[in-house]
Amino acid sequence: MGEADIGVYGLGTMGSALALNLAEKGFRVAVSNREADWIAPFIAEAGPLAENIVPAEALADFVAALKRPRVILCMIPSGAPMDGMIGAFRPLLDEGDTIIDGGNADFHDTRRRSAEFEGSGLHFVGMGVSGGEQGARRGPSMMVGGSAQSWHRLRPMAEAIAARFRDDPCVAHLGPDGAGHFVKTIHNGIEYADMQMIAEVYGLLRDGAGWEAGRIGALFAEWNEGPLQSFLVEITARVL
Repeated sequence: MGEADIGVYGLGTMGSALALNLAEKGFRVAVSNREADWIAPFIAEAGPLAENIVPAEALADFVAALKRPRVILCMIPSGAPMDGMIGAFRPLLDEGDTIIDGGNADFHDTRRRSAEFEGSGLHFVGMGVSGGEQGARRGPSMMVGGSAQSWHRLRPMAEAIAARFRDDPCVAHLGPDGAGHFVKTIHNGIEYADMQMIAEVYGLLRDGAGWEAGRIGALFAEWNEGPLQSFLVEITARVL
């Protein structure tokens, strides 16, 4: 019988960081990757956290390492690769098991995949993950779309690894099927607009007002102490 609380498939930048975050929080994590030669270096880099990690090269061994009902987090490229992994996993799973797509999927694809799971006894979750590599490792923000049953199974782990704001975990169940990936799409649109605005402010101060980078950085640092406080303003101040 499996012993791992969750499986993470895909040991790229985000998948490996989330696996280490989960292991650090005390969860037993099974890991696997399409290129099996990535697994041993990941285990070596995990250091003492490797005690909470169960490596598996074969997909069947990866699934067998999981407690039931199984939870599998896929951190792989969106689109056709995700459809391929779903097809590979489904024959190995049982009623009540959950597949989570943690990539930047089109929410229309997530809705389609969720509909394909209806009546199968399996659950499909679309989960937007924000924060990049450092966020995934130290505390991401997560936007979850899926059934209430799958959220009940996932919630303790998601809340444990999430970033915190005023002691509240930065993760929420936002609705069914594609809700999580839809909100992540909106989040990204706002984020990119914010980055463009920061770039334009910098350009105006440098080219229009003739300010040096250090002076502009000091202004951003000052703004970060007030109502404009945000991660993007903070890192802009650091860079400058």
